[in-house]
Amino acid sequence: MNDTARTATDSPETVSFGYEDVTPEEKTRRVGAVFTSVAQKYDIMNDAMSAGMHRLWKDRFVKRVKPQPGEQVLDMAGGTGDIAFRMVAKGAHVTVADINQEMLDVGAERAVERGSSEDEGSLVFTCQNAEQVEFASNTFDAYTIAFGIRNVTHIDRALAEAHRVLRPGGRFFCLEFSTVEWSGLKEAYDLYSDRLLPRMGQVIAGDADSYRYLVESIRKFPRMAEFERMIARAGFVNTKVEPIMGGLVAIHSGWKV
Repeated sequence: MNDTARTATDSPETVSFGYEDVTPEEKTRRVGAVFTSVAQKYDIMNDAMSAGMHRLWKDRFVKRVKPQPGEQVLDMAGGTGDIAFRMVAKGAHVTVADINQEMLDVGAERAVERGSSEDEGSLVFTCQNAEQVEFASNTFDAYTIAFGIRNVTHIDRALAEAHRVLRPGGRFFCLEFSTVEWSGLKEAYDLYSDRLLPRMGQVIAGDADSYRYLVESIRKFPRMAEFERMIARAGFVNTKVEPIMGGLVAIHSGWKV
């Protein structure tokens, strides 16, 4: 068969890795390499990149989730435990899942350092792929994912899995970078992302390329309205999006009925 005779189905599937189109397997491998590289400096870089504002965003996110004592929560892509520690303090039983073992190791080390102060709830770390979660259907009361969904190879599959593992009445909450819609802030943020973030990554984490990818991955992520439609297509109802700082980040939510 010559090239002109090929059909669309003959072409291999590609997905975006930043501005590159790669195979799904290559994206999974490369994303894993990114987070393996930055795991030890991840929280330090978060503080530097956001001037500490990520802590406020995460506090606001957990307030929206409203974790309750005794609830079972799956915190996907939650490796370092930032979201989980906040929910365990409210009495929830949190399973932290991440595809990257190095990120989980950082979270587990942090949990040990924190000692037994989170005895109100419980905390478990497990290596999981968001696209194929190894839990039974109708298991969790809430599913959270913060700054992780844009790194998933097939976002629609991850959303479908989130819906599957939630119990009827369960809630989905996602915190993610989005598209800045405030004029002025958008231009300033683009300049900061292009010029400064990779340099900060090099200085603090010794890795400019990984943070260049993170900038590109944010820009390739669907806009707020489109991502909300994706959540609805996965089966969630009463979907909602809450922009923060003009869409610099956004909290998406939905319910399983």
